[in-house]
Amino acid sequence: FGVAKFLEDPDTNIKHIAATFKEAAKIAADHGERLAAEGEVCWAGLHSWKASLALMEEVGMPESLGFQADLAHTYTFMLGYNAPDDALLKKDHTEEEFWAAYETVTDKLRPWTIDFHVAQNDGEVHGAGDHDKTGKHCPADDPNGKLDITRCSGYWLKDASDRGIEHICWDGCMFPNTTLENPNTWNTILKAMIDVRDAHS
Repeated sequence: FGVAKFLEDPDTNIKHIAATFKEAAKIAADHGERLAAEGEVCWAGLHSWKASLALMEEVGMPESLGFQADLAHTYTFMLGYNAPDDALLKKDHTEEEFWAAYETVTDKLRPWTIDFHVAQNDGEVHGAGDHDKTGKHCPADDPNGKLDITRCSGYWLKDASDRGIEHICWDGCMFPNTTLENPNTWNTILKAMIDVRDAHS
């Protein structure tokens, strides 16, 4: 069910989710694998930075279950979409306010982060009507993009090797076909990825 249903009894519901995740993590461990749970404003229990942290701690199996940090989704965490009580920023925030909030979120979730997705976001989400607001990605060079991709990535990739992070990926291709079929789209994405690698590898 969605975030609204989850919030009717968050303490009980997070325990239900954690119990499922524990069983999945045991199976992963038996096969020498790890699971990464994606933080996303529409995933109940992973819909805010505080909920994601609480879920990681409730499962308590960092060797087998970790957090997947996406630059776009974790920015909307800070804006409090679907979780206004957990918001750290107003939509019209200053750069100083942004970096202070960013440090708060990354300091809490980085120790659990084992998978990292490079992305861009314009401060907006998808979702309309009675549908939960869902995450949104933008092209790497979107003129409305709010994120300094390279700098933001550094907050998540600090001590990455200590957490077993061996690669990064780009997340976000839900664009019109004309955008996807334009080679410049992918050249820009690759440049953003290379900039992150060169700055933080």
